[in-house]
Amino acid sequence: MNTVNFLTIPASMFPDQEILVFDRTRLTYARLNELVGRLSTVFRGKLGLERQNVIAALDTNSHQYVAAYYAAAKAGLTFLPLNYRAKEPELEYMLSTAGARVVLVGDRYVDLAMRLGPKLSGTRFVAWGQNTGALARLAPLLEAAEVDEAEADVEDDETSVLMYTSGTTALPKGAMLAFRDFTAYVTGNVEMADGSERGGALVCVPFYHIAGMAAMMSNVWAGRKMVVMAQFEAKSWLRLVAQEKITNAFVVPTMLKQLIEEPEFARADLSSLRNLAYGGAPMPLPVIRRAIEVFPREVGFVNAYGQTETTSSLTLLGPDDHRLEGDAATVEKKLARLNSIGRPMPDVEVEIRDDEGKALSRGEVGEIVIRTPRTMKGYLGRADDAALPAGWRATGDLGWIDEEGYIFFAGRKDDLIIRGGENIAPAEIETVLMSHAAVDEAAVIGAPSAEWGQTVKAFVVPRPGRKVDAAELMAFCRSRLASFKCPETIQFLEVLPKNPLGKILRKELRGAAQA
Repeated sequence: MNTVNFLTIPASMFPDQEILVFDRTRLTYARLNELVGRLSTVFRGKLGLERQNVIAALDTNSHQYVAAYYAAAKAGLTFLPLNYRAKEPELEYMLSTAGARVVLVGDRYVDLAMRLGPKLSGTRFVAWGQNTGALARLAPLLEAAEVDEAEADVEDDETSVLMYTSGTTALPKGAMLAFRDFTAYVTGNVEMADGSERGGALVCVPFYHIAGMAAMMSNVWAGRKMVVMAQFEAKSWLRLVAQEKITNAFVVPTMLKQLIEEPEFARADLSSLRNLAYGGAPMPLPVIRRAIEVFPREVGFVNAYGQTETTSSLTLLGPDDHRLEGDAATVEKKLARLNSIGRPMPDVEVEIRDDEGKALSRGEVGEIVIRTPRTMKGYLGRADDAALPAGWRATGDLGWIDEEGYIFFAGRKDDLIIRGGENIAPAEIETVLMSHAAVDEAAVIGAPSAEWGQTVKAFVVPRPGRKVDAAELMAFCRSRLASFKCPETIQFLEVLPKNPLGKILRKELRGAAQA
């Protein structure tokens, strides 16, 4: 199935239904489909792109971005959503390794594109905004274009989206996600539009992230009005929920923290909100507990764990698990489960394995290994060292499964601390530290040690207006953890280094520990 059908099928049935909102632009299915048709004509005609050529986008979220993806799919192209926060050498690397033929450039990135241009002789940069510099302009080409009525008859295993990983520890890797992968994810988890009211979805995560791409497809297929933010900003998010009667949204943990700390939160009208999913990085327990307290009771929280390589979510912790209701024993169990990433989705199998590949029993910590029919077909130009026999894939994440099938995340395998032969998961210590009333955030790494190999070092961000010293936190940890797991040094910071989606950059912390 060509993923452009996520748009064209409902557009043929409900052309007048509003489906996409960005700033002051409001598009029905019919108007979005027309824009896609014109863009497809430009791509195939004026820009001379042929099937499976790579077309990239370097911009923040917009209605144009959505249309560009569907136009690329219609033309049978491979779409490359670029991380606009990436450094210039990283962008050059991504475009070069991808062999991108065309890059659609937003206003604020024109100067950057003009610097990249001479380094990438086979790549054409086209400005699709008002600021064009010396770049070719898309607008006149689009205005003169007829609507492309044809649709590429793609093969299921052809690459629809080439999505580069974050590259926080090494050069980014290009995950090749096929048309079949998105078809399996969307049609397997979302009911097709039927013309009825499906609510509104607020999309604030960038489209260069798998959660953004998945939202772009699933909401259009479902008939849920998609309200797109160029970039996340807490006040604007709260305003849009009220203004557009948003029912569904997805945020990363740093966004949720900013929302509940925003002074205007208490006055915000969130009465329409029914489903608030979060993921992209581990959620600090104090943040989700506070969110459950302050958001309207009608809001159902969902923790979604997934990977780019598996076309979005793998496991879910649903709304019922977030409702801290019942007798004392039930509430205690649910509180413990807030540390979990839930249970596998219907099309996902999960095992916990040791370093020799042996499946472990319930409660034993090992690597989370998954199998799903929507796993990427590979990395562009390089081997997939996480691929395992029989369709299984190593996630690089550590965890364990409890007796009821809930999966608990214990940190990245690469982050495991080995102190005197004892394996220590940073996530366990971070959870304890962040349960202290004076701690806002915490990150734990293994610091080099001549005696022990590694020792436990914690970086702590104090809660605003609260004071705490290292001795107090060490004593707090000793009362809750085995002695060998307790931090031996604690360093206080104003902020933790993170990537744009809130993942802690432990590489920078390790560098600071070795300095």
